[in-house]
Amino acid sequence: MAAYLSIENVGIAFTGDKGTFRALDDVVLRIDKGEFVSIIGHSGCGKSTLLNIVAGLLQATEGGVLLEGREVDTPGPDRAVVFQNHSLLPWLSVYDNVRMAVDKVHGKTKSKAERHDWTLHNLSLVRMDAAKDKKPGEISGGMKQRVGIARALAMEPKVLLLDEPFGALDALTRAHLQDSLMEIHGRLGNTVIMITHDVDESVLLSDRIVMMTNGPAARIGQILDIDLPRPRSRVELADNPHFNHLRAEVLRFLHGHSPARAA
Repeated sequence: MAAYLSIENVGIAFTGDKGTFRALDDVVLRIDKGEFVSIIGHSGCGKSTLLNIVAGLLQATEGGVLLEGREVDTPGPDRAVVFQNHSLLPWLSVYDNVRMAVDKVHGKTKSKAERHDWTLHNLSLVRMDAAKDKKPGEISGGMKQRVGIARALAMEPKVLLLDEPFGALDALTRAHLQDSLMEIHGRLGNTVIMITHDVDESVLLSDRIVMMTNGPAARIGQILDIDLPRPRSRVELADNPHFNHLRAEVLRFLHGHSPARAA
């Protein structure tokens, strides 16, 4: 059976004033429907480049991406991206930031009343319905990311792409959003690819962790199955020997691929 999302022998090179830089080389990854996959590695290993290729924001030099058997090489609502920067429009309310995406994607398939209800439903998923009339400048960074996630989910994407969505947040807010993301994934069963630098986050959230070698010409160095039962509790897992074993496996890989220090 073909994979739901298939990254086939993807490579990409960039040409600039200093010559050609090969960011990724022969990346092969197959992801099942409903799977949560994290991609981790040191800075410069091409994690975000790979995510942008899946999103259609970059074109691979070699290979390609198939979603349900169809090649994707341009952006589309079937792949929604949440970046570290929330990218909300500051002059629109929380509701209108999500409603704008709903109107664009579902304008021809849902009535006005249905689009209103769908906007509120997705705000409720991330517990932001009570703040629907506030502007982005009136809410916290964590709340802004909740709205960004609601906007992405409201598009009903086949794949949700997260590029270090919690990287700029404080530890407590980050933990709350991780728990919310686990709850949403458990409820919706959506397919998720997340870029992260956080080892604990990757083990807590993922079904598999894809560990990248260093660039240039980065590849997949190892894939680790996370066979922890769901639903997961961070408190219960804190002293779980298997959780700590999986965490140590990721740390060992990253330590073994530490970038060389400049002289």
